[in-house]
Amino acid sequence: MTQVEAKPMTGEGAGAGFKANLRENGMLMALIAIVVFFTLVVRVTIDVDFLSAQNITNLFLQNSYVIIMALGMLLVIVAGHIDLSVGSVVAFTGALASVMIVHWELPVLVVIPAVLIFGGLIGAAQGYWVAYWRIPSFIVTLAGMLVFRGLTLWLLDGQNIGPFPKSFQSLSTGFIPDIFGVGKPNVTAVAAVVLAAAAIVWFGWQARARNAAYGIVQEPMGLFAARNAILAAALIFVGWKLASFRGLPNVLVVMSVLIVLYAFFTESTTTGRRIYAIGGNLKAARLSGINADRLTFLCFVNMGALAALAGMIVTARLNSSTPKAGVGFELDVIAAVFIGGASMSGGVGKIVGVVVGAFIMGVMNNGMSILGIGIDYQQVIKGLVLLAAVIFDVYNKQKQG
Repeated sequence: MTQVEAKPMTGEGAGAGFKANLRENGMLMALIAIVVFFTLVVRVTIDVDFLSAQNITNLFLQNSYVIIMALGMLLVIVAGHIDLSVGSVVAFTGALASVMIVHWELPVLVVIPAVLIFGGLIGAAQGYWVAYWRIPSFIVTLAGMLVFRGLTLWLLDGQNIGPFPKSFQSLSTGFIPDIFGVGKPNVTAVAAVVLAAAAIVWFGWQARARNAAYGIVQEPMGLFAARNAILAAALIFVGWKLASFRGLPNVLVVMSVLIVLYAFFTESTTTGRRIYAIGGNLKAARLSGINADRLTFLCFVNMGALAALAGMIVTARLNSSTPKAGVGFELDVIAAVFIGGASMSGGVGKIVGVVVGAFIMGVMNNGMSILGIGIDYQQVIKGLVLLAAVIFDVYNKQKQG
């Protein structure tokens, strides 16, 4: 049997590998630059540690709902659609959970799966019209945004409902105890992040070796090593900070599990690849035998369930459901997806990029709030960042095509 000897990557090939990963690496470098900027500015202007254990914990607690919904929104956008109703669905499902717990006095273990199922049904109701009646998702979900905002006002009767039992609040504000019994630092948290950092490096190396075996052009080795070293170091630093405070938040564990599952689904399953196929070229996907209608429908069902989970997390964190919950959430979620590298035309986007995009939005929100920047200026700055991300996407497409 003849063996094909792998050839070393030429300068041209290395350049192609770098360009292929430009968006992903660029977003990561942007996140690092933003963190460094706010760390220095906050320290100089008001003498506060931006990377304190408490503030890092707050970053995860405050932005968990964005990341969770962005995972589902990525699939919707990759499939070539949009969902404008997620903010209203968050408000409605949070209100429904509060009514079930406070008024109906149902157990929390019954409420959580029931609300998740109801969120999936909401997604199914919208996805049906988009997938099988071919009504534009913009119109369907815009109607959904109005409908579920109105239903939230009706369900709550204009009043806040709360408080909730500790078992429900722990969904958002609870922390994983130290199974080793040390306390501070939380050894469980330290062990978890060290294992996670090692796993990231290992799976990255395995993916690189697999691509090399198939002759796929890759990024330069130096860039690969530098990125993984930075990711591992940042993860261990954050883990140590969390361990020195209260440990790993429950919502961070939920979020991490979802990120791993969705990354595996989008990159390593047939169904995940088919979603990218229908977003990249719908006609070709249909001709190849892909059931595009069913996949589109399932994307919206998934989005509804994740919005319901986010609704319960937000409600648990506030310890109260409010008629104004979820206002503007859809903007933050959609912005995180586009900033993270998704394309407006569908078929492009990665889970890792979405997570980075969500953290960029979260760090900016947190940093500007600490500095006392008004909400008016914050909206302007976030809008310009989103516009810059979209312009960068269009520029790359024009350059490639």
